[in-house]
Amino acid sequence: MIALGAGIAIWGRRTMAAAGTNVNPSRPAKAIVSTGPFRFSRNPLYLSLTAIYLGLTLAVNTWWGVVVLIPLLLVMHRGVVLREERYLEQKFDEQYRQYRSRVRRYL
Repeated sequence: MIALGAGIAIWGRRTMAAAGTNVNPSRPAKAIVSTGPFRFSRNPLYLSLTAIYLGLTLAVNTWWGVVVLIPLLLVMHRGVVLREERYLEQKFDEQYRQYRSRVRRYL
C-alpha cells in the first residue's frame, strides 16, 4: 500500500509539473490536468496519501489508524476537495465541467 501510494503520488506530481500547474493546492491552478493518473481520478494525490496512510497503519498493526481515517477523509472531502472543485469550476468553467463529467472524483 505504501509503495502503491508513493508511486501514484510521484506520477501525479510529475504529471502536474509537466502540465505547468502548481502542485501546492494553496497556489493558483494554471491548467486542468487530465493525463497521467488524472485520467482515472480527479484526486489521485489525495488517494495516494490515503493509500500511504493505510499502508502505515497496517505496517504498525494498529486499529486506531483506521478509526481516525474515517473522520480525516470526511474533513478532506468537505474542507478541501469540495472547495477545490468550486474554485476550479469558477476558474476554468466549461473545461472543468467537461473534465468532471468524464472522470470520477475518487475511484
